[in-house]
Amino acid sequence: MRMSLGRSVKHPVVLTCAQQRALRAQGDTARALWNLIHEYYTFHARSKRWPTWAEVDQAIRQGRKDVDWLAVLPAQASQQVLRAYIQAWKNYWGGTHGRPDFKPRRGYTRAVDVPQFRDLNWTRMSTRWVQVNVPKIGKVKVRVHRDLPDVPKGARLKEVTPGRWELIVRGFTTFEVPDLPADPSVLGVDRGVAVTVATSSPDRALRFIDQAPTLSDGEAKRLYRLECKAARQRAHRPKNTRPSNREQVTYDKIAHLRARAARRRDNFAHQVSHTLATTANVVVFEDLHVKNMTRTAKGTTENPGTRVAQKAGLNRVILDQGWGDILTKTTYKTAQRGGRVVTVPAPHTSTTCHACQVSRPDNRDNQALFTCKNPACGWTGNADHNAAINIERSGRNTLGQQPLPVQQQPSGPERSSQDVEPNATRQAMKRHNRRSTSSVAAA
Repeated sequence: MRMSLGRSVKHPVVLTCAQQRALRAQGDTARALWNLIHEYYTFHARSKRWPTWAEVDQAIRQGRKDVDWLAVLPAQASQQVLRAYIQAWKNYWGGTHGRPDFKPRRGYTRAVDVPQFRDLNWTRMSTRWVQVNVPKIGKVKVRVHRDLPDVPKGARLKEVTPGRWELIVRGFTTFEVPDLPADPSVLGVDRGVAVTVATSSPDRALRFIDQAPTLSDGEAKRLYRLECKAARQRAHRPKNTRPSNREQVTYDKIAHLRARAARRRDNFAHQVSHTLATTANVVVFEDLHVKNMTRTAKGTTENPGTRVAQKAGLNRVILDQGWGDILTKTTYKTAQRGGRVVTVPAPHTSTTCHACQVSRPDNRDNQALFTCKNPACGWTGNADHNAAINIERSGRNTLGQQPLPVQQQPSGPERSSQDVEPNATRQAMKRHNRRSTSSVAAA
């Protein structure tokens, strides 16, 4: 079976200082144009006399003639802003997204669309470098690291961090998708904090896949110093005033470090999702609601929360693992290989013994060690691996397959220490909090 999927490929670009200023001006104009469209469209909201999209388009064309700074943005990019605004309302009416609103300057990511890919004049200079012609910017060098989609449709220039831009090429790729086997292989995946991914694979090399720290010790210390510096500069600045140039430079340095951590987290998600998609035909995940799991514990004035700092540290560690990104990437990579991803309910997967199916809250002695308290069983092993086996069993029940056979417990020196006691949650939090690690080392 042939399948066509949408693909987006990101390529870093090399810009001169003048080109960066011009792109930043176009990105700011695109944001202002969105706000003008929203103001024009919702002006008669109370009277329910909404203008038609043709009238909005005509207003944009007239505005580009009357207002000089609106003409900074290319005409096709301006039309793309209107298309994105129309799609935002369609998403809102469909119930999948929130109501469109104004885009504030703070926290806005500058981006400029090139709706027609042919306008770029994609010209290959060497194996790794390509030259494109961006409207109203000129010739720009792009570093390519993979092939374009089979049918490129458009592109977007996006400012990842201050001074660093990427060219995102959108399109469709067609490939052959094999049929799902009659008896597909199933793999259970348990996402955690101490170990990022624990699987139900009998292969010990694939049983635990842990993410390295997204920032090194030196980078984490530098980020902490920059955050302290930014806090001091913010405290000495009068309220409701714009940051000074020096304070903005500090924010830019912080953004560069956080973007570097995000790229490493994204790279790990790609690697682990590729491993999972190539290992089994069906990959089973827990249905985790990460947004609810990472809510703050501050509470309210009447009912203040407890252990707020500890919960905030745990939230940072959970978000740094990239659980949702791993699930998203595994879903489409598995679909490309003819497989599928199944989600099962999460309750009791970590307190149920996979050997005897007895669920007791005291089965987990600590974060890593699982000891079944059923006198007839007594299975002992790693808690995350046991949860992954339970997740796989639930996935097989969803697919209507036969249940898993009971795995025999290794005895004596054959038992790996990693299978019983990997890094605990407290150690994982120290790994992501360099201040506590350095203070312990100093003591």
